[in-house]
Amino acid sequence: MQLSSRFVTANADRFRFVKSPGVTAPPAQRDPAVVETVSRMLSDIERNGVDAIRRYARDLDRQEDGAIELDARAIATSGDRIAPELRAAIDLGSARTKEFAGLQRAHLTDFEAEIAPGLVTGQRYVPVGRVGAYLPAGRFPLTASAFMTVGVAKVAGVPNVVACTPPQPDGRANDAVTYTAHVSGVDRLFVLGGVQALAAMAFGLLDEDELPVDMLVGAGNAFVAEAKRQLFGTVAIDLLAGPSEVAVIADDSADAEIVAADLLGQAEHGPNSPAALVTTSERLATAVVDAVERQLPTLSTRDICGPAWRDHGSVILVDSREDAVAVMDELAPEHLEVLTTEDAWYHDTLTNYGSLFLGHWSTVAYSDKGMAGTNHTLPTAGGAKHSAGLSVSRYLKPLTYQRIDRAATPTLAEAVDVISASEGMSAHRATATMRLATYQETVPAG
Repeated sequence: MQLSSRFVTANADRFRFVKSPGVTAPPAQRDPAVVETVSRMLSDIERNGVDAIRRYARDLDRQEDGAIELDARAIATSGDRIAPELRAAIDLGSARTKEFAGLQRAHLTDFEAEIAPGLVTGQRYVPVGRVGAYLPAGRFPLTASAFMTVGVAKVAGVPNVVACTPPQPDGRANDAVTYTAHVSGVDRLFVLGGVQALAAMAFGLLDEDELPVDMLVGAGNAFVAEAKRQLFGTVAIDLLAGPSEVAVIADDSADAEIVAADLLGQAEHGPNSPAALVTTSERLATAVVDAVERQLPTLSTRDICGPAWRDHGSVILVDSREDAVAVMDELAPEHLEVLTTEDAWYHDTLTNYGSLFLGHWSTVAYSDKGMAGTNHTLPTAGGAKHSAGLSVSRYLKPLTYQRIDRAATPTLAEAVDVISASEGMSAHRATATMRLATYQETVPAG
């Protein structure tokens, strides 16, 4: 999430930095060492199968040889091993995410229409057959991840969803992550992390009964993201997500302390997570920079938030709301908050963002934890300029069809005859002209 040099040159009179990022290189750039390691691991796993999976599980996750699948009872009772208030919050997040996904699904409707006499066309939505979800549980177990991947896939009608989650230091799965997968409707859950987990799902190596998945979804570290990139083509993927991003558009009505808290809330994801404020108020710009410095020492994650803000944080002052939109649409952030007196105008005008959070009472954390219902798997690194985030539609294939009657033959066949002849594609031409000849032979008399 950064302004391109071309944009900066062309729009230098429209904004100025009150606080610039300390690092100019893109924070999500690929590390050649990661690329090489992942490539080597995938080749090894594809060649050596389950033996390689178990070797990596032992060497990287410190798992002893044995069953990696959680049995049905361990999954079903996972909620009993977490605090009641956490269980209630997970139940709420699951319900809201499924409700929103259900609304999305209801608005994706099959249709059929006769667009010319005898020419009927249509489309129907059919779910992907098998999905593999990666559920992160490293430094910060992302409890809500299963809502967005497993739960939404199930609402879409995916019949088989398997998931992998890395083991904790004691070798067990995280109970909160397990319970979230359970209430989201997971069919099978395996305690397996990293590149080996994605490869096992993609190549059908989880066990002898588990077929390869058709699609991989879910966030992870740089190795997981690179594995998804290299496996794309073998399977479909949701998207290639980099470090989490947040941007805020705010005017003089915004509370500087809240804006600072919201910027740090996403910087907490990692030391390379960008956070940006675009504002029409010089007073607010200065106040937010000061508020960030005051709040940082109070955070238990200051060793993460601090470097993220130092290296990838920015505060940009603009003269008008139009300039704010121009800058923000160039940044194309993953998460975008609008805290102004003109939220409706910004909502109608902005076009490039993963998900939008409107009003002073909104915050990205509500979506991050699954409480808002919307999906938190979103495009980063400018991907919002051309792509949307994960949704129920990503798990559905819009399959088109056509049904053609005899009466439509002359119009279709004659046009295809002309085009195919001009292209020199005689076999295409014959499929049309043979039908046209049959039609002419069977024209009713008189």
